[in-house]
Amino acid sequence: MGKIRGFMDYDRADEAYVSVTKRLKNYDEFTIEPKDSELEEQGGRCMDCGVPFCHSGCPLGNLIPDFNDAVYNKEWKEALEILHSTNNFPEFTGRLCPAPCESACVLGIISPPVSIEMIEKYIVERGFKEGWIKANKPSKSTGKTIAIVGSGPAGLAAAQQLNSVGHRVTVYERDKKIGGLLRYGIPDFKLEKSVIDRRINLMIDEGVKFKTNVEVGKDVEISTLENKYDIILLTGGATIRRELPINGSELNGVVQAMDFLKHQNEVVDNVSVANKKLSAKGKNVIVIGGGDTGSDCIGTSNRHKAKSVVNFEIQDKPPKNRTNENPWPYWPFTLKTSSSHQEGIKRQWSIMTKEFIGDSDGNLTGLKTVNVAWEKDINNNFKLVEIEGSEKIWPCDLALLALGFTGPENSLLNDLETKLDKMSKPITKNYQTSNPKVFAAGDLRRGQSLIVWAISEGREAAFHIDNFLMGSSNLPTKIKGDLPSVK
Repeated sequence: MGKIRGFMDYDRADEAYVSVTKRLKNYDEFTIEPKDSELEEQGGRCMDCGVPFCHSGCPLGNLIPDFNDAVYNKEWKEALEILHSTNNFPEFTGRLCPAPCESACVLGIISPPVSIEMIEKYIVERGFKEGWIKANKPSKSTGKTIAIVGSGPAGLAAAQQLNSVGHRVTVYERDKKIGGLLRYGIPDFKLEKSVIDRRINLMIDEGVKFKTNVEVGKDVEISTLENKYDIILLTGGATIRRELPINGSELNGVVQAMDFLKHQNEVVDNVSVANKKLSAKGKNVIVIGGGDTGSDCIGTSNRHKAKSVVNFEIQDKPPKNRTNENPWPYWPFTLKTSSSHQEGIKRQWSIMTKEFIGDSDGNLTGLKTVNVAWEKDINNNFKLVEIEGSEKIWPCDLALLALGFTGPENSLLNDLETKLDKMSKPITKNYQTSNPKVFAAGDLRRGQSLIVWAISEGREAAFHIDNFLMGSSNLPTKIKGDLPSVK
């Protein structure tokens, strides 16, 4: 695969960025497209490793050495076909995935891993530019009807797969536009929404129907869907946000990160006007939570021209390199520095917010924190210990809670009489709930996870739905292993 000794001849290369000064002036994507020759060299770094651990690292089981080899040999159209065989939306994962495949890359044992995510992105972008990606309408209709509730990556992947084999698919979305988390949770500087619209328009041409501004259970009765469709697939995500139940949490200025990000996406889309309460302009901003959502809040706050931006993380600062307890090919628990961090941020580790402080008008003015340490108890389990005398007051006008999600909204699940586990997630077998007419996929079934996992969930749910309806299925599936089956 690739070039013999290519991993020795070529150094790893990543996308270049527009300068911080320039990119903070707008909400556009700011990556600089590499030359084809540069991408071909990166494909040539993929070594003939024998056992491609990248397959196991990728939740979709992408055939990574195969499309890397095709790129190296300038066979871009073939590379696209290989990529699309396992991934419906590489334009999303090529921009947003944390690339667990790269963490599992065999080359990573001795050298920086292959730039898999970058190659993936530009394979699909080359496909759109060349006109290779076209609507693929099904050749026949099965007459079976499927309602998908939720239009995030899981719902979209399932819709495209099920439509491809001739089922009539309708996607219901309660928001104004299609995309779910992709549209409303990801800033435009990471994913311009024209990228979503480009794919949605293709899916419409393929025959998928979309209904927006329709909340199932309110705008349309659940019984209507049960009577109208053969199958209902729930892909509504894990949308219950984790709170921070401490004194002052009700103050003006304490805001959930997803409310902040969704509003900003709507402003950029010209469907909402700027709201001072949800603006970081001129404010001391503290982002509580260190994941991707927290990073997105940082990048957005800097574009708002915040007075200061500080990021609190309750965990210890991770090491720069793997430890003996965290060997390859497991996911590396190492220090991650995003492009938003590089734009200007003060990161605080091992710190816990104890209280929100406000003025007499109910407005947030500051935070009280304490430093913490993680110590092992007699059972070798870590416990949180507050460090005496480390209390501090931080000036703060806007606190953004990026603490993740606890699970799905369960009103639909209850109304459809599905059995739930202790985390309010539906209990499923082969993605089918206790109600045989109802399937579930994505974060709603799996819990909060990655976009790449959501796409995988949607594809697998589609296989099992098709198999249930037709008695067999020709749709690809990972079955019980990491790799897609060969049909």
